[in-house]
Amino acid sequence: MLTVPAATRQAGRMAWLDALRGLAALIVVFEHTLQPLLPGARMPVKAVFEPGWYGVTVFFLVSGYIVPASLERRGDVRAFWISRFFRLYPPLVVCAAGMALLAAMGWDELHVWWGSRPLSLTVGHLTMLQNLLAMPNLVNVLWTLSYEMAFYLLLTAMFTLGAHWRSTAYALALTAAAVAGAGALPVALLSAGGSGRMLTVTLVVAALVTAGLAAVITGTGTVRRAGAIVVGAVVLGLLAVNQSYPGPWQGLLILATMFAGTALYRAEQGQIPWSRAGWAALVPAAGIWLARGDLGTQTAEAAAWLTFVAAMALRHRRMPRVLTWLGLVSYSVYLLHPLLLEGVQWFWPEPAAVPLGARLAALAGVVAALLGLSALTWRFVEAPAQRLGRRLITPGG
Repeated sequence: MLTVPAATRQAGRMAWLDALRGLAALIVVFEHTLQPLLPGARMPVKAVFEPGWYGVTVFFLVSGYIVPASLERRGDVRAFWISRFFRLYPPLVVCAAGMALLAAMGWDELHVWWGSRPLSLTVGHLTMLQNLLAMPNLVNVLWTLSYEMAFYLLLTAMFTLGAHWRSTAYALALTAAAVAGAGALPVALLSAGGSGRMLTVTLVVAALVTAGLAAVITGTGTVRRAGAIVVGAVVLGLLAVNQSYPGPWQGLLILATMFAGTALYRAEQGQIPWSRAGWAALVPAAGIWLARGDLGTQTAEAAAWLTFVAAMALRHRRMPRVLTWLGLVSYSVYLLHPLLLEGVQWFWPEPAAVPLGARLAALAGVVAALLGLSALTWRFVEAPAQRLGRRLITPGG
């Protein structure tokens, strides 16, 4: 009898998540092609459906579903962070280098703060919390990484304190905070007041998070718990009063969405009853209510959840190979597509004056180049980095 390795079986069970990542990546790319290539369609499309919000909401649900399971399966915070580091940072370096190259070629301009506040912005991006430090992102899509990082940090704190099982309660608490504080929370409160204050806040946040993680990973007993409390308190403070785009209530709802994804995972695994996980439906309901007056965001929120639930229901079915492959390279697709589109904007600053046929041909060329570049980045950057991370976690394994 042929024995299928456990890793292969696990990958097969997770194919539906890869398919969702692939779909989400394509939708986000579509969103960002509208302005440089199809400007006439941009506002009509976004008026009824926000493709970017749909895509990132699917991404956040996927992260909420699978990332806590990774931490809990290993039961090792050090291994978790090694894995996250080698998953996230190497492609981010490629993205940053590409943006620097575009700026050097004159195809794009860096935000003025990169000239006046280079240390603050560099440290902020190294922590991946730049969006929660009210900073302009080096590349527009990087804002989502701040919420991913916030989620990882909160997971670490809760896991260390033994409080990580209450996913539904956390989703509902964050949702309630979003509803109660919608439109009232101060934005950029900590970092307001000029470059000096931004630098101070950034360095303090970086120091506290680093020290807290070090205490969690290397400490024991009270030291370890204190580190977890520091990490959790810093993240919650930033979420409450120091966000830039998309705004305070959206940021809280993003974290609620990820914890709701975790609740669905726990129900699927039999860790909690479906009746308890069902309360997670209040998260998209609140998002739709808070976005009242914005039909595009409302339909995107609803569609993202419906897509995830439908994919979850079909998780035992064979997924389209093209989508699972796109899921494999989705992180590179997500990070690199804005760079290619910047080049298009540089060549065609007035896209409406360019014949539609030429723009559609350019769109096909951009997508082909993006997929080819992402495949190369996966092979030569992402996959080797992840293998290195696994070797560091299990030397000789």
